[in-house]
Amino acid sequence: MEACHSPQQSNVTSSGTTILAIISLEAFAGMWINAFMVCVLCIGWVKKKTLNSNEKILLLLGCSRFWSLCFSWVYSFIYTIYPDYLYDHAIVTLLGSFAAVFNYSNLWVSACLCVFYCIKIANFRNSFFIYLKVKIDRIVPWLLLGSGVFALSIGIVTYDLYSTVQSKDLNFTCLGNFWEASIKMDKHFSASLFLTGFGYAASFMAVIFSAVSLLFSLWRHKCTMQTNSMKDLSMEAHIRAMKSILSFLVMYSINFACLVLSIIYIMTNNNNVTLFISLYLYVYPGVHSLILIFSNPKLEKALLKIFSCVKCELFMK
Repeated sequence: MEACHSPQQSNVTSSGTTILAIISLEAFAGMWINAFMVCVLCIGWVKKKTLNSNEKILLLLGCSRFWSLCFSWVYSFIYTIYPDYLYDHAIVTLLGSFAAVFNYSNLWVSACLCVFYCIKIANFRNSFFIYLKVKIDRIVPWLLLGSGVFALSIGIVTYDLYSTVQSKDLNFTCLGNFWEASIKMDKHFSASLFLTGFGYAASFMAVIFSAVSLLFSLWRHKCTMQTNSMKDLSMEAHIRAMKSILSFLVMYSINFACLVLSIIYIMTNNNNVTLFISLYLYVYPGVHSLILIFSNPKLEKALLKIFSCVKCELFMK
């Protein structure tokens, strides 16, 4: 079996080490941030013997992002430093399948978090919305279970797709050739691509709808407070909430666009662009989790406590 040599291969190799170094910093920082969030929530769970709905979502989100970054980084490391190992079909299949599971879990749990905030914070007089607001704590476990089942199904489809490519004795030692070979599989690939696209689009639409609804509700409430000359402190709180939701919407939209572009450029075997797109895909899980930490009083307090301890240790030295 011959190695994958494209016209761009030399450029990817020369810049690959630098990009890998940047990706490694982003990935390990993101893993540390999400591991911290998971640890704090687990300690609170052990102490209180229970978790509220928000903490359940954050716990699963932190786990998903940690493992998504972990498996994605391992693949990037092998792809850049030890590309010959990609001839081992078992390694590629396992890494691809696990990365797909946790990546989709990350997308869908993020969408669940946005939907939860919308239902919990927004105020609409619609009877169905009021029903959801009352039942939200019972709905959250089912949303998370559905996200997990869908992510697992994507992992199974990915595993089946890799296995089918292997059974056809096709070379997929580089991502571009893998997708080019897969496209030739017509119906099998079309079904997998449809399910992948549906997962991306559905989670993105859920985030868009929830974020826009929440922004509209907060904006309307802000206007009501201005009309009634409410306190400035309450006004500032609503403005901060609107900025937080808007920043999440922008970050999630860019992340969605990067995921779609990465699929497009992988299919065209444009490895340079794919590597640069991956820079944002690696930084998003850590940055957004950091925003979530600072928007949660308990997590923020624990993080600041660690920073103060580190600061004291440095000054003592």
